[in-house]
Amino acid sequence: MLVVGRNGVGKTNLLEALHVATQGFSPRARQDTQLIRFGETAARVVVEGDRAGSPVELSVTLRQGQAKEARLNGARLPSAESLRREVATLVFTPDRLAVVKGGPAARRAYFDRVLGRLFPARASVPQDYLAAVAQRNAALRRVQLGLSGRDALEPWTERVAALGAELVAHRHEALAVLAPGFAARAGELLLDDARLAYDARAPTVSELEQRLARDLERGTTGAGPHLDDITIAGGDRDLRAFGSQGEQRLAVLSLLLAEAELLPTPPLLLLDDVLSELDPGRREVLAARVAGMGQTMITATHRSALPAEPSQLVEVEAGSAR
Repeated sequence: MLVVGRNGVGKTNLLEALHVATQGFSPRARQDTQLIRFGETAARVVVEGDRAGSPVELSVTLRQGQAKEARLNGARLPSAESLRREVATLVFTPDRLAVVKGGPAARRAYFDRVLGRLFPARASVPQDYLAAVAQRNAALRRVQLGLSGRDALEPWTERVAALGAELVAHRHEALAVLAPGFAARAGELLLDDARLAYDARAPTVSELEQRLARDLERGTTGAGPHLDDITIAGGDRDLRAFGSQGEQRLAVLSLLLAEAELLPTPPLLLLDDVLSELDPGRREVLAARVAGMGQTMITATHRSALPAEPSQLVEVEAGSAR
């Protein structure tokens, strides 16, 4: 599907609504309240479709001061995050360049979500690890204040070390699976020698105990995969520091395409303004690649931006689509 219209008429809002309805959160807004129209107290997004020959309806309702409500075929789900187990959606927006050009936290969050999508049974490991780190940090601060003894740290130190080792191993495995496709898709888009690197190892109980004095001084756990970084490179160049914005854009797009090919069910691809900074040759490569990847929505200002015939053309004007 190609969605066209002038800048500011609502193309990205349409794409964002699809993401909210299928994943439970916005790829752009930091707070759910930002999704509610000014002057209103609630918003609702409903998406209807077909899955394996059966109708499916997904909905998300947002209300001021209340938790999100997500439903599947009318039945309320435990949380909006549960939608991610029902539908795989991958999104490219200009904001996603932060995966390459942003700090380590942005890359950790991105690749941990990739880990969860590629290996659903391991999706909870990053959050379990972060919860253990938070508990250890709280215990460190209690020791600082003289409210408990150092022995209270031992179970959390062991928990952080165990979950940290598990998370590091899973990240290595996910990147090993993703890296070949990333290099191939980047090569098609003429981003040569693209590679991913993750050289971290989890701290052991012994290592955490050896740095205990520093951790007590700061009140935080100063070692572990919550501080790691993943390198996205072109040859010997770290694209964060030495890549052009065009190369960073190609890297993010290549990551998305590589992941899409690995998922057992073709995902819904949402590509916002992806064509504007691609030359004609790369546009042709992208059009050919997504043609065989299931459902894809691409936004553009002009029909001519896509060098292929879309299966559906949607024109957006002043907030309405036809």
